[in-house]
Amino acid sequence: MGLETEKETVVAKNRRTAAWCGLLALLVLASGCGGQDSGKGSGDSAAGYPRTLHNCGRKVTVEHPPRRAVSLDQGSSEILLALGLGDRMAGTGTWTDPVMKGLGEENAKVPRLADGYPALERVLDKEPDLVTASFAATLAKGAVAPRGKFEKLGVPTYLSPADCAKDNTTGGDGTRAERLEMADVYGEVRDLARVFGVEKRGERLVARLKKRMKQATEGTDASGTTVMYWFANSESPYLAGCCGAPGIITRAVGAKNAFDATHDEWPQIGWEKIADRDPDVIVLGDLTRKNQTAETAAAKIKKLESNPVTRRMTAVRKKRYVRLPGAAMNPSIRTVEGVEQVAEGLRGFGLAK
Repeated sequence: MGLETEKETVVAKNRRTAAWCGLLALLVLASGCGGQDSGKGSGDSAAGYPRTLHNCGRKVTVEHPPRRAVSLDQGSSEILLALGLGDRMAGTGTWTDPVMKGLGEENAKVPRLADGYPALERVLDKEPDLVTASFAATLAKGAVAPRGKFEKLGVPTYLSPADCAKDNTTGGDGTRAERLEMADVYGEVRDLARVFGVEKRGERLVARLKKRMKQATEGTDASGTTVMYWFANSESPYLAGCCGAPGIITRAVGAKNAFDATHDEWPQIGWEKIADRDPDVIVLGDLTRKNQTAETAAAKIKKLESNPVTRRMTAVRKKRYVRLPGAAMNPSIRTVEGVEQVAEGLRGFGLAK
């Protein structure tokens, strides 16, 4: 299908959807109902559309509460699922791990278009009225499609502010001038809740996440403990720099990242340098995807314990490993899960009060 044909088809479908939603809104108002979520008692409202967000230097306008959203990247998908929006999602793509615990039922409502990047044609086939993503690399040439192409086809897009806050033109998966904070993740939750007209659900989700953060870190002090985060790749490992999601985790438990001096998100670092840093604890990404070498935690441990350069490291000799889903090592609501598991691991090793 040619680009112009795609454009005519998608725009026409979106206009029909918008017209139908507008008629539905009028019927709802005429009947005295309280909005699209009133049947669930949420108190959220469909009033106030169209709505516009300022997102990563762009204005994103939705004409009506999205009904056929496609979410790309696991973090973005899990926010929508945690907001109870499975029945308003037309598809998901780009996963690294099984879905977050507690979201299985909601996730089962949504077709998975691909474990990796779905083809643009598959996304457009779902007639999306919104496309969301966690990473700029996903909405780019060579991946699914650039944001501009979706916009030309009449499909609004939303990119996680946590990703566009860094310079994505550098190596090491981008560079951060400023440290990421949980407030940035909460802001994304609130943005998406507003787009869908479920603001109260968004506030409840943020409140739950804040409560978990407090419970996980209250009284926890791992000062003097160094931690290293290994995401993937056995030849030249991707390790966490100072300022992404692992930075949130490290600061929350009071520890120090062994590679805190670099602002690259996930720099690739040689084994000799890793061994020289000799961290007290190694946090291992336990991924189910198969894009790189040493995706699973088990494969990483095998590499660490068989490599003559690394097997003498303190964390390796004492088997101080914390396994985390890859999704918990990226900026998302799963970062809270990362804080919980690292805090528990440090206490178990006797390295945190």
